[in-house]
Amino acid sequence: MSNILDAKIPAGPLSKKWDNYKEHVRLVNPANKRKIDILVVGTGLAGGSAAASLAELGYNVKAFFYQDSARRAHSIAAQGGINANKNYTNDGDSTYRLFYDTIKGGDYRSREANVYRLAQVSGHIIDQCVAQGVPFARDYGGQLDNRSFGGAQVSRTFYAAGQTGQQLLLGCYSAFQRQVGKGKITPYDRHEMLDLVVVDGKARGIIVRNMVTGEIERYSGHAVVLATGGYGNVFFLSTNAMGSNGSAAWATFKRGAYFANPCFTQIHPTCIPVTGDHQSKLTLMSESLRNDGRIWVPKKKEDAEAIQQGKKKPTEIPDEDRDFYLERRYPAFGNLVPRDVASRAAKERCDAGYGVNSTGKAVYLDFKYAIQRYGGIEAHQKGLENPTEQQIYDLGKKVVEEKYGNLFQMYEMITDDDPYVTPMMIYPAVHYTMGGIWVDYELMTTIKGCYALGECNFSDHGANRLGASALMQGLADGYYVLPNTISNYLADEIHTGPIPTTLPEFDAVEKDVKARIEKLMSIKGTKSVDSFSKRLGNIMWNKVGMGRTKQSLTEAIEEIRALRAEFWKDLFVPGEAHALNPELEKAGRVADFMELGQLMAMDALSREDSCGGHFREEHQTEDGEAKRDDENFSYVSAWQWVGDSIDNAVLHKEPLVYEETKVQQRSYK
Repeated sequence: MSNILDAKIPAGPLSKKWDNYKEHVRLVNPANKRKIDILVVGTGLAGGSAAASLAELGYNVKAFFYQDSARRAHSIAAQGGINANKNYTNDGDSTYRLFYDTIKGGDYRSREANVYRLAQVSGHIIDQCVAQGVPFARDYGGQLDNRSFGGAQVSRTFYAAGQTGQQLLLGCYSAFQRQVGKGKITPYDRHEMLDLVVVDGKARGIIVRNMVTGEIERYSGHAVVLATGGYGNVFFLSTNAMGSNGSAAWATFKRGAYFANPCFTQIHPTCIPVTGDHQSKLTLMSESLRNDGRIWVPKKKEDAEAIQQGKKKPTEIPDEDRDFYLERRYPAFGNLVPRDVASRAAKERCDAGYGVNSTGKAVYLDFKYAIQRYGGIEAHQKGLENPTEQQIYDLGKKVVEEKYGNLFQMYEMITDDDPYVTPMMIYPAVHYTMGGIWVDYELMTTIKGCYALGECNFSDHGANRLGASALMQGLADGYYVLPNTISNYLADEIHTGPIPTTLPEFDAVEKDVKARIEKLMSIKGTKSVDSFSKRLGNIMWNKVGMGRTKQSLTEAIEEIRALRAEFWKDLFVPGEAHALNPELEKAGRVADFMELGQLMAMDALSREDSCGGHFREEHQTEDGEAKRDDENFSYVSAWQWVGDSIDNAVLHKEPLVYEETKVQQRSYK
């Protein structure tokens, strides 16, 4: 037990670790792979690519997803792009630079070996996706195009307009469906994993609920792969799809998998602001917009107040009265600082009274300057010596439309405002969770035979994720990492034979699942699931959000405890358990979110420093930046479920050792 947090990092220089690992890992021959069953939960980019790759290798795969189609996983919502160090733009990119930008972007709280491996395999992902027919944008010469994203001074982000996630997922889905057609993948749509079955210390199966019929079903396998995404919906309002949840990961945590860095949550700076209590989710505007959009608020508080009151329009504020605060504070990176930095800077301006819109919780993202710049270039190319302002606008708008058109359409549909004329209004919102199930270098959890991929695990992003790196990690894990590492475990399983679902461990876990469902249905209280979810979200956003203090975190823990007690006394779930029942599904997820939310607050309270997305207001530099304490907090916090309450969770620590990285105060100035 003392060595349970062994990360299994290979020996040798950082640049050779992955190659050394692959050259010495145990293999399973093709004939034996046909004897092995693998359960994959989730079919986003991580789960879909893993399922397709494992099936292609010859394993028998069962894939479970709660959507009605594998291609409707939330990865489809990603907009801006996917990072890779191809250096097509010849601007100085390399494997090391991508590695270092990721380490620095995560504020030196990620595992060095995992991140370097991610940078190494990133280029292969692009080749794979091009071969699948993913329609990446191309430049004038036909080469794949790149654009810039936050936290980097090179252009390494490959993209397909503002729908990169959708196009990547369709490519992944084609590989997935090919294996379905060959009979190597059996898909189970509208099935939700409710618990993990562990037999003699090994993951041997899952208990799922058929969401259409309400039936509880058992499935066994020689390994279980979780790729179920993040837990951002613990805040209720987030950019995640409404169905996104952390329940599969949480059930696995309760069966023995450690949960790492739960308090590391990413707040995305470019979301459409909240307009009222009627909203159930928020909409992200791609970080790619920060390539050409300039972020500003009025310099004069009276101008901000006039805009808030509807007495003034942003177009009436002259340039000299606009505060381009990111360019002012961070001249080296400007509008392309990492997400946590940009989010806190926006909050600071709004808290100081310079925010815009009726709530004062918004800043402007302005494309006027990009339209003028592109229009001037186009006019020059067309030989227009004295173009009119209208000609420049029309030409520039066309260029911006080609690059970001679908995003502008989406914004106008939601806000009824034309962003080509009036600056977009944006404000930070919960987007991604860097924390997740603890995994070692092989992506195995602390339960043997149970793996976690993509946003579901904690491994690659530290305390903050750089833009366009989520898609990179999901596909790296699924296409290249897990297919190489899982054989090291499965080499011992070739003589195991089919695993019966009649084992007593399956009986016991199914009994637990049914008892919990019965408990939820039998409360017969007066309050809806959504009412509890919203109240939890308010606690989390106000007290475990962008700014945290010892007092706010202590209050959050007590308030969540009280909310949990009320939930189990006064919840009302309509309908029946043994039928289609979305409210029952939500009830189980919200029950998990309340425990997870408390653990997030406990984790944040235990970290007496600031790093990345974890910002303790007591620990900041004179100019308001995160102030790390590397001597005492340079570790992965790995929490263990003990007893029958989250109050008893035990903290374990995996020290972060940097062999080839100079750890220093992060600066983007």
